[in-house]
Amino acid sequence: MLKFVRNKLVSIQRKDKNTLTAHGVLEDDIYGLEIDVTLSLPDLEILSIEGKWGRTENSECPRAIPFLQEAVGLRMGEGFSRGIQKSVGRKACPHFANILLECCHAARDAAMVIQGETEKDKSPGPGFEEFLSSDAEKPASQSGGLFVSGPPRSGQEEESLPRAGKGKKSGGMIVDLHVHTLPASPCSSVPVGEIIAEAKKIGLDAICLTEHNHVWDPKEVAELSQKYDFLILRGNEITTDQGDMIVFGLEKDVQGIVKLEELRKAVSQAGGFMIVAHPFRGFLTFGVGKLGLTPEKAMERPLFKLVDGVEVLNSKVTKKENDFAARVAAGLRLPATGGSDAHEASAVGIYATRFSRVFQDEKGLIEALKSGDYSPIAFRGKTSERSVAIDRTT
Repeated sequence: MLKFVRNKLVSIQRKDKNTLTAHGVLEDDIYGLEIDVTLSLPDLEILSIEGKWGRTENSECPRAIPFLQEAVGLRMGEGFSRGIQKSVGRKACPHFANILLECCHAARDAAMVIQGETEKDKSPGPGFEEFLSSDAEKPASQSGGLFVSGPPRSGQEEESLPRAGKGKKSGGMIVDLHVHTLPASPCSSVPVGEIIAEAKKIGLDAICLTEHNHVWDPKEVAELSQKYDFLILRGNEITTDQGDMIVFGLEKDVQGIVKLEELRKAVSQAGGFMIVAHPFRGFLTFGVGKLGLTPEKAMERPLFKLVDGVEVLNSKVTKKENDFAARVAAGLRLPATGGSDAHEASAVGIYATRFSRVFQDEKGLIEALKSGDYSPIAFRGKTSERSVAIDRTT
């Protein structure tokens, strides 16, 4: 087994009265990159971005740098994370989107400290902790300052959240099979409680916690399910020598990069199910004509002989890459799934999987996956749920 280490570092400096600068570094055994971001105060608008690669995954990576400029002008607030993922994560690189969001979130926290100290100087009475628990949570129109949105207070909206999802009402279930939370997945920016609350709010029937190389303790997940009155299932996104795999039913806590053949044996022995995640992420962003990649050629990749299903809807890749994955899955007659790959609350449920049967635990999920009776769908923010047709009968 190979060792895999990922390091992430963000530093914030106040350049002048009206400007913050953020420097971010993201590095692991495969790639390394740096980013410098300038944001305005107090509205936290991105004024400039500069990025550079230290180590790249392939020769096409440097072409992502110009697309960073599409995030210039975006302002922190509702929909900000989704905007970054759309403008940077899809067009440039998901790694740059990840560290850019970390920089912006750190800048937001720094802005809160600055505002708190300013308020303290103006009115010495209240302390900074009191400011954070009261005035800082009000919109700018009420407090006269910076508006920073955050997760709801515990218990504050529990009764208003829907208790039944759209899938159950129609005799099945709609499940987001691909979700990441902080701190189990260091690349995520959302705590588990916040993402569960959001999933309930938008009408999903369940989510699967598929952290990177981390398996949740079943007792913890059972407690979360009971606390939020919501079905939470466990999975694991495992890094292999042939890409990322979403695995269900494997209790082993796999670390580092493993050989796909070895993982296949372990999943089979455990009676589990393995889905290749975003199989063409980055393949089609640049130079697809030069690569000469066709669905027929892609079907010949050895990994497709080792997986049980293909993720064909993922919110962190381009539509072209999702469509390409769907064509490959159809050509190989492999089951197709959808999952948001959420790393922030606003992304959960963008894509999901509609099951024809109802299940209440991980055993039922695995049985449903093995049945093949489900379809990937675009769920969130759509006027109607669009299924991706995968024909495996011809």
